[in-house]
Amino acid sequence: MKIGNPNSRSKLNIPRSALVLDVGSGHNPHPRANVIADKFIDTNYHRADNIKVLNNQKFVEADGQALPFSDKEFDYVICCHVVEHVDDPARFLTELSRVGKKGYLEAPSLTGELLIPKESHQWVLLDIDNKIILVNKKRLGFSTSLDFGELFLDFLPKSSIGFKILQRTHPQLLTINYEWQDKIEFEVDPSDEKLKDYFTKTWDRNMYNKIFPKRTMLQEFGVAVKAFADITRSVIKSKLLK
Repeated sequence: MKIGNPNSRSKLNIPRSALVLDVGSGHNPHPRANVIADKFIDTNYHRADNIKVLNNQKFVEADGQALPFSDKEFDYVICCHVVEHVDDPARFLTELSRVGKKGYLEAPSLTGELLIPKESHQWVLLDIDNKIILVNKKRLGFSTSLDFGELFLDFLPKSSIGFKILQRTHPQLLTINYEWQDKIEFEVDPSDEKLKDYFTKTWDRNMYNKIFPKRTMLQEFGVAVKAFADITRSVIKSKLLK
């Protein structure tokens, strides 16, 4: 079941004693992971650079759709920007739930994929009613001709404080950030017309509120203050590391 929506993979509260697996770690393994697993060791088609293994991490060559681990072997499973690539997302998500007691899943949202489409992505996702909904891109007739990735992933994050605040106050705009326990709730290519409407029709206000739950003015102020404080800390840290 879903237990929360962390702003990013850097905001996870994982106990020091936990045994952690990162599935599809690629060129950017999570520093908290004890074990990292990746299927594609000879090609970077699905990632930006070569596989990287940090100190004290064990690397395992494995397919996320058939992980070579025991049931609930790991206390926490991290998986970022992988499920949108797989052939069988139902099998993949079931495997994450099988080997982990708890975990974090991050992937491009539907709006994120519209703005930053990638040819290697097979699925678009939304977090609706605490469940991950996945729809096949080809069935939607998705186009990958316009890609604003450089704008949203590089230019704005480096040059705009306003965009940095937006990233932190509305992280679900570009990604789904889904923390779960025991089991990941999901549905692939739903038959329910109301769910399908999110992927095929113009959203109305009720649909917006479903994806971006309405907050009070006080809540809005609180998340904005936290966002600005987080940006300030990151800038100070980057200056100190120079």
